[in-house]
Amino acid sequence: MAGLELHGRGDVQIYRVELPGPAVAKALATDAKVTLELRRERFNELAVKGHVADWRRAFERGEARATGIEQYLRLIVKVVEAQEERARTRRARSH
Repeated sequence: MAGLELHGRGDVQIYRVELPGPAVAKALATDAKVTLELRRERFNELAVKGHVADWRRAFERGEARATGIEQYLRLIVKVVEAQEERARTRRARSH
């Protein structure tokens, strides 16, 4: 279970994201293990055109923020790093 907070002009839209699925509902995710917060327009860009590296840059620049259970956050970081390493390996083999 995850929470998603999208900040807009003077308002915040809150979603409950159930995985796998995803099943998304406009509701407070009181049982969320991780909550993701970012500006609505940036989320829209990343959701449509974003790759793993784009999401990483958003976190590094402070455009996105994740809070929640530390073990889950560390696991997400490990999965992202493994995906980036696989992408680097594929690029190196194709050259």
